[in-house]
Amino acid sequence: AELYSTVSCLSVSVRTVAAEVRKQVSREYGSPQLSKKRGVPLTEVVEPVDYEEYVSSHAPGEEPGPLRQLMEFPPDDLELLLQDRECTTLEPPLPEEDTFDPRVRDALIEDNVFCHVCRYQRYSTSHTPHNSERQRERQRGLVKQTFELDEAAATDRQDDQDDAKRRSVSLDDTPRGSWASSIFDLKNSSPDALLPSVLERTAAEDMDRRNAEARLQGRHSDLLGLFPPPDEDEAVERCSVPEVPKEHCGQRIMVKCLSLKFEIEIEPIFGTLALYDVKEKKKISEDFHFDLNSDQMKGLLRLHTPHTAISTLARSAIFSITYPSADIFLVIKLEKVLQQGDIGESCEPYMVMKESDSSKHKEKLEKLRLQAETSCSRLGRYRMPFAWTAIHLVNIVSSVGGLDRSDPDSDSGSHGTWNERKKKGFERLSVGEDMCNFATFRPATLTVTNFFKQEGDRLSDEDLYKFLADMRRPSSVLRRLRPVTAQLKIDISPAPDSPHYCLSPELLHVKPYPDLRVRPTKEVLEFPARYVYTPHTTYRNLLYIYPQSLNFSSRQGSVRNIAVKVQFMAGEDPSLSMPVIFGKSSCAEFFTEAYSPVIYHDKSPEFYEEVKMKIPADLTDNHHLLFTFYHISCQPKQNTPLETPVGYTWIPLMQHGRLRTGSFSLPVSVEKPPPSYSVLTPDVSLPGMKWVDNHKQVFNVEVTAASSVHTQDPHLDKFFTLCYVLEEYSFPFRLKDCIISEANVEGELKASMTGLRGALLDTCVRFLHQLLSKLILLIVHPPVIAGQIVNLGRAAFEAMSLLVNQIHKNLEGNQDQHGRNNLLASYIHYCFHLPTCPPLLPDPGGATPAYELPIQYATLSRATTRPSTLHLARSKSISNSNPDLASTPTSPDEEVQRIIGSKLLHEELALQWVVSTSTVREAALQQAWFFFQLMTKSMSHHLFLSSRIDLPRRQRFPDRFVDDIAALVGAISADVAGRYHKDVELVERLNSSLAFFLNDLLSLMDRGFVFNLIRSYYKQFHTAQNPSSLTALRMDFTRIVCSHEHYVTLNLPCSTLSPPASPSPSTSSTTSQGSAFSSMHQDQGVASMFELSVPFRQQHFLSGLLLTELSLILEPDGEGVFFLHKKAISAVHSLMCSHDADPRYTDPQVRTHIAQLYLPLIPIVMDTLPQLHDFTEMASKFLGVVKKKTLKSPGIHLGGLRSSLSQTGRQCSSLSAECSRTLLVSFLWVLKNADAALLESWVSDLSVLQINRLLDLLHLSVSCFEYKGKKALERINSLTFKKSQDMKARLEEAILGTIGARQEMVRRCRERSPYGNENVRWRKNVTHWKQNTDRVDKTKAETEQESVVDGNLATEASLVVLDTLEIIVKTVLVSELKESVLGGVLRVLLHSMAGSQSALFLQHCFTTQRGLVFKFPEMLFEEDTELCADLCLRLLRHCSSSVGSVRSQASASLYLLMRQNFEIGNNFARVKMQVTMSLSSLVGTSQNFNEEHLRRSLKTILTYAEEDLELRDSPFPEQVQDLVFNLHMILTDTVKMKEHQQDPEMLIDLMYRIAKGYQNSPDLRLTWLQNMAGKHSERGNHAEAAHCLVHSAALVAEYLNMLEDCRYLPIGCVTFQHISSNVLEESAVSDDILSPEEEGICAGKYFSELGLVGLLEQAANSFHMASMYEAINEVYKILLPVHEANRDFKKLATVHGKLQDTFNKIYNQSSGWERMFGTYFRVGFYGCRFGDLDEQEFVYKEPSITKLAEISYRLEEFYAERFGDDVVEIIKDSNHVDKNKLDPNKAYLQITYVEPFFDTYELKERITYFDKNYNLRTFMYCTPFTLDGRAHGDLHEQYKRKSILTTSHAFPYIKTRINVIHKEEIILVPMEVAIEDMQKKTQELAFATHQEPADAKMLQMVLQGSVGTTVNQGPLEVAQVFLSDIPDDPKLYRHHNKLRLCFKDFTKRCEDALRKNKTLIGPDQKDYHKEMERNYNKLKESLGPLITRKIPQLYRTLPATGLQSATQRLQILLVTCTYLAGVIAGVAKCLSS
Repeated sequence: AELYSTVSCLSVSVRTVAAEVRKQVSREYGSPQLSKKRGVPLTEVVEPVDYEEYVSSHAPGEEPGPLRQLMEFPPDDLELLLQDRECTTLEPPLPEEDTFDPRVRDALIEDNVFCHVCRYQRYSTSHTPHNSERQRERQRGLVKQTFELDEAAATDRQDDQDDAKRRSVSLDDTPRGSWASSIFDLKNSSPDALLPSVLERTAAEDMDRRNAEARLQGRHSDLLGLFPPPDEDEAVERCSVPEVPKEHCGQRIMVKCLSLKFEIEIEPIFGTLALYDVKEKKKISEDFHFDLNSDQMKGLLRLHTPHTAISTLARSAIFSITYPSADIFLVIKLEKVLQQGDIGESCEPYMVMKESDSSKHKEKLEKLRLQAETSCSRLGRYRMPFAWTAIHLVNIVSSVGGLDRSDPDSDSGSHGTWNERKKKGFERLSVGEDMCNFATFRPATLTVTNFFKQEGDRLSDEDLYKFLADMRRPSSVLRRLRPVTAQLKIDISPAPDSPHYCLSPELLHVKPYPDLRVRPTKEVLEFPARYVYTPHTTYRNLLYIYPQSLNFSSRQGSVRNIAVKVQFMAGEDPSLSMPVIFGKSSCAEFFTEAYSPVIYHDKSPEFYEEVKMKIPADLTDNHHLLFTFYHISCQPKQNTPLETPVGYTWIPLMQHGRLRTGSFSLPVSVEKPPPSYSVLTPDVSLPGMKWVDNHKQVFNVEVTAASSVHTQDPHLDKFFTLCYVLEEYSFPFRLKDCIISEANVEGELKASMTGLRGALLDTCVRFLHQLLSKLILLIVHPPVIAGQIVNLGRAAFEAMSLLVNQIHKNLEGNQDQHGRNNLLASYIHYCFHLPTCPPLLPDPGGATPAYELPIQYATLSRATTRPSTLHLARSKSISNSNPDLASTPTSPDEEVQRIIGSKLLHEELALQWVVSTSTVREAALQQAWFFFQLMTKSMSHHLFLSSRIDLPRRQRFPDRFVDDIAALVGAISADVAGRYHKDVELVERLNSSLAFFLNDLLSLMDRGFVFNLIRSYYKQFHTAQNPSSLTALRMDFTRIVCSHEHYVTLNLPCSTLSPPASPSPSTSSTTSQGSAFSSMHQDQGVASMFELSVPFRQQHFLSGLLLTELSLILEPDGEGVFFLHKKAISAVHSLMCSHDADPRYTDPQVRTHIAQLYLPLIPIVMDTLPQLHDFTEMASKFLGVVKKKTLKSPGIHLGGLRSSLSQTGRQCSSLSAECSRTLLVSFLWVLKNADAALLESWVSDLSVLQINRLLDLLHLSVSCFEYKGKKALERINSLTFKKSQDMKARLEEAILGTIGARQEMVRRCRERSPYGNENVRWRKNVTHWKQNTDRVDKTKAETEQESVVDGNLATEASLVVLDTLEIIVKTVLVSELKESVLGGVLRVLLHSMAGSQSALFLQHCFTTQRGLVFKFPEMLFEEDTELCADLCLRLLRHCSSSVGSVRSQASASLYLLMRQNFEIGNNFARVKMQVTMSLSSLVGTSQNFNEEHLRRSLKTILTYAEEDLELRDSPFPEQVQDLVFNLHMILTDTVKMKEHQQDPEMLIDLMYRIAKGYQNSPDLRLTWLQNMAGKHSERGNHAEAAHCLVHSAALVAEYLNMLEDCRYLPIGCVTFQHISSNVLEESAVSDDILSPEEEGICAGKYFSELGLVGLLEQAANSFHMASMYEAINEVYKILLPVHEANRDFKKLATVHGKLQDTFNKIYNQSSGWERMFGTYFRVGFYGCRFGDLDEQEFVYKEPSITKLAEISYRLEEFYAERFGDDVVEIIKDSNHVDKNKLDPNKAYLQITYVEPFFDTYELKERITYFDKNYNLRTFMYCTPFTLDGRAHGDLHEQYKRKSILTTSHAFPYIKTRINVIHKEEIILVPMEVAIEDMQKKTQELAFATHQEPADAKMLQMVLQGSVGTTVNQGPLEVAQVFLSDIPDDPKLYRHHNKLRLCFKDFTKRCEDALRKNKTLIGPDQKDYHKEMERNYNKLKESLGPLITRKIPQLYRTLPATGLQSATQRLQILLVTCTYLAGVIAGVAKCLSS
């Protein structure tokens, strides 16, 4: 009764405390049962429907079909499976004994049982990510779409080869074809296949139905399977399954010992291999013993080894290396049988004797063999050291190079799970690891020839480390020693993954082991250089004994040849020596004793022996190690025994329940130990015993254990021991100095749990599974001591929290992206299980109760049927909240047992967590994921083991536990919201842990309750201050919760939205009693399904949350920075991907219901349209089709500009291209899968503005997914598209402080190799030179596949757009929105035709287009001309397609367009005109235009006209024929243009001629002018492009003036002549020839005021790009009156703003040097090869700063390619070309640099730099010559010829080369040449002197060139030649005088320059200046006499009267008249130009 009372009180008190805490937490954090609100805004979460009640009241009933699975979770969602751990060995690793120590029992249980929980998780994005590998799997078997872009690329390569063979043809060789020849060519061509139904008359409804059915054929159901997979960086829900716990394994190398040969063979030699790390000074492997002796040598020892086990015959070993290092050596030690003499004597024969010298040493060898035989027979069991050597492993690896092994896991770093990427990556690598890749080097076979003799006094490991360190030095001491010559051949290679015939360190056969008789390979146990943090998973219990040294120097007697015998004793009787010592080589498998090697005549020997033992499972206090020391008599003597015992010592192995290991210094007894010695240590001085050296410690030995049973840590040992004491109830128990009794066991146990934090982490990890299981056992089954329950739950929870936290902190590298330690996750997943059998009460007899645990444990998994063993594994775990479920106890003991057994782990964890405080709570928060997963696993097991899985969800768990969960979630939500700015890393982990927990709860608990928990989480975020950070957290949370495998079912996809009766509807008000499969189209408004209404968010709760977040983040005014955009869009995309890939949702009806969950996405994306990236510009960069190359003007839709955006103005895109593309594909996914009738109903309710926005979105979608072609895919680097945006995201995150340290670490790890950072242990399948696993380069097959996928994506996306357009057209038919919507529909259709589309899509597109024209003909023929023009252009382009099926469709559409136009107005002038213009446009701009294909299409149209029976008697066929023949004539121009594609000047000339030919057809001339503008823009000739546009505008103005006289419009071409004098050629012909009112004439979109404005604005832009700012002013002078008349003040403000900028640029660049307008060259063509170009001269305008060599090279290369390298020659000079002297078979080019030339009167008007470079018609070049034919001579014989060229038009013009129409030459005599030179030099001086700001360097340079001594002869020599004598010829008098005056001016300028220089120089240049002054004075002195003498004849004195004679007056009059005549001539010349 007292016991029952105590238990009850304790239970009540615990519950009372818990209740109080729950109340407090509820008050603080709020309850999940949230209050109802009216009008819930998007920023708040609505109250969800009661899920369980809704599902139960809407059961699917008996209705079959695919929709059933959408209503409820499948019945087999949770399943219990049984799983055994796979054993790697043939024999299970179990101890041999039947009775186990409790420690052994726990180790075995943990080893044998692996449990894990899973559900339908393969459908969840968290467990099955959509990576590239999976995507490629889904993309297999795709049909390759046919694209003209790829077809054209293939034909282009052939065309290029043909082009190279063509010769250049002059214009006269390419006349336009005659009408007759055109007809003849066309009639002889063959048509394409006719479409059968084109000429049939079909009703519109039938046509639509047939088209719709055809579009559904062969469609790709999986749209997102064609799209790149979601970005893995955003996949926060990724939660890969942990790795199965397994034993640690480092890099493995295999060493095979092949042979060992000595110079003489006289005795057996035995070898040992081991690895040593010199840097760490540690032996890092156990010994491997090998025997390579011949059978003869082995026979010498047969007496001592009668039986040889096969396991000891191994000659190959596998070593494991965890920490690769450049300091690792493979040490080989050799031993031989003990013999008389020291080591040196034994080695001597091997060092001096050779077998080849057998005749010389025959007797000696025989003697040695006889001695060896004697020694083997007598001393065969003893060994002595012989020799040793070492192999530096890094030399092996680095010298043979790396081997790229084909490892199946080698690319898991890029495609594998997170655990695979970070596999065991948590220890620090050595610095030299990049050199030390011990797993992928090439195998090497070594022959070791030098061995070092062992030194008897230097055998210790310390000595060995010194030797090894010395070996690495170049001047090694060891190398100077005399070696023992031998040949050891060994093979070193990387170990295979699954080697055959392998033995484990315990000698178990490792699978695969096909034949037990084969010589085995041994796995050598590694002793890692540093800690390895891996839990034990297999039973291992090994002990290693290392005798180190012995000091018997004070021992009396004959003790010199000392051997140590080691035995493992089970008791004190000699017979109890256990056979547990492993044999070495060629011997038995196990021994009862082992001997150390003997050092001859050494009383203080050092040892290096390793004795390996397997420890029995049941160690007792009597087990001990016994060491017996013997003196070995090497020489047989009479009455002397072989071995004489000379000492004894021992080590008791168990003490206070602990295994004793470590270093021991022991005293040695001279006599045998007395009875009962084994329980004492030798340190205890027993009476009557005699000890060596007075009981001093003379023997040093080290004992280590490799055990999964014994922890060897005092803290862990104490904890486990106390647990075992309690289990066995073995009181009292001695623990060290403390006696454990019932009174103090509780305190000691709690203290031991607290002390666990002091344990070594490495030990804690090794025994992690046992440790956690024990703590869980204490929580679930608290012990009963003396009838009292000891509640250890809180202490155990605290210990577990601190332990888990410590592991996390210290092993940061071993975590996944959520910060979950893989060791802990692995424990929960595989090893955790509920303790099913509580420990029984001790019976009065004190017998130890059996601890029953099943051999196999149930695990939760997904399966089709429930296993039959399920009920066997269930236990009666009873909730403490439901006492009624238990049977009435019959006794107090049973009641106590019931209370003890009633604790459930998940309930206790929740309770302890809620009530925890301070450090414990913080530790639990740090590792919340661990406790959440533990609770989830416990809940899952409990449901099965208690048979509660079949109960309704509300009855599965007690209310108290539910309250605890609510309080816990509320508290943690508050932590997330409140601490995000303090500890970002913790909050990120906490946030994701909570999300995963709630995700798991959705499978276990009441789902409505979990929804309310999610709502309570959201409530905590309303008080936030940093919305970006919290939004990111909330987004991650939402994404993780939504990654549930039954996400679709959780959203109730089959429910119908009904307006709730109450603001927060209950189930009854929301639903009816009918089936959930009732029609979607109820009377409720469809609009609520397409918006985030309250009913939508309530019934589709999770979907509503996700779309609400997306909507808020994408709001233009919100703070949705880039990384938030990416997060939200990626979340939606990822979910849709999972739906597409989910086999449960393949049925179209199911997909329709799923799409219903995302319908609000359509209006969300529509609202985001202004923020989306503009793909229309990007697409035009990739495609060579006619798209945006036509001119653009505001308000005019060229190439499909979107209506609403052109009017409202597009905002700057705030979404990246990547985000926009992903959002658009999600948008298309909804359109593709949504119910068409539902979409139609919704569209019918939209306003015109909304429909236009939807059309704009479809327009953008077409551009976004346009096919780029194979070439583009080959060019584009697959990574560059994302990188810039990713960098932007990271920059924003860093600035905003929204990225955690952990995420940053994770990203860094992802970007580089997963193993490149520190804290990473080596992984065998990652090579050190393959750090980066992201491949940039792709194979040809991969590129081909990529193009196939891209083509299918483009096709499917366009077809979805087409489907949607059809839906919009349907709504138009029943509404009155025709005019405003149909134009938009057709624009989207035209835009899709304009891009690169597949033949499949175009087939459907053309049928839709024909249907649209059939239903709404007035749209094209009575309204906007632009649509008709665009349609004609698109159809014609496809008529020239290289794909036959596309041509057939386009021809049919074009024919029907003509027929439709004819039937409306009895002619088709509009279509005729637009088709002709379109063809001209195509011919002018399309690169891949094919006239042969178009000819076939024209023939097809003719054939249709001939076979159209209905219109045969009408004039229609004849009109079609006329049009077709006219189009065919235009094609002849195409042929010529194609031939000149590579000759830009010739091409422009040809286009110019064609445009001139259309002088009487303004529309076509305008088209060709625009074509020329496009070509110029492509080549960067912006000035010429601008003039083409000016000519176009002048043409439009001319015809607008003819139509109406509008005062503010220009009056025609005359208005434009200020811009260019060339523009007058656009004057219109007389009205009687052409009338603009005629149908189809001037009907283009540009022949309007708006078109004129657009052309002028484009011209202004081109002038701006050409830096011709002055011309912009003239353009705007024409534009401003138009804007003023229209009162368009906004445009006026814009224009004036541009003018201000323009004038500022003119002002700032007034000098002209800042802008270079062009360079001009005269090019002459000579030779009949040039045809009509022969003897023609042109002036070429080239880009600024073009050198003569550049244009010469360009033209020479171009014509050499046409005519041949040996045909073209460049004439190097500028002289007259005598054609008679030229080779008639060659083509000659003469190229000369020319400069603009101006008369004197012109220079007065051409003041600015721009004036001198604009409207240029006259050019000049100079040619020096002498009268005797040389180019250069002396000064007095140097003449110069000035050639002045006049062109037909002024530069800049619409061409870049213009004919020379006039040439004039002026000859300068030598004196005139000298005058020009001196004037030039004087101008340079003047410029340098007056330059502002002054340039001292330039001034000094010019001065030095004028007065310097080295150049003094320049000006002086000129003066001496021409001024020393008065010329004889009177004609030269004036030149003489002019030159004299030039020198006067020159000296004056020199003086001014010197004066200026004096003011600029510093003190350091004074001497330099004085030198120049001296030079100047000398020059002036020399010139003085020359420039002062005058010619008397020029200075005759006048009469004194001052009157002039008649002759003089006449002379003056003549001069005046001559001057006036010159002025008049100049004016006339100006006017004529």
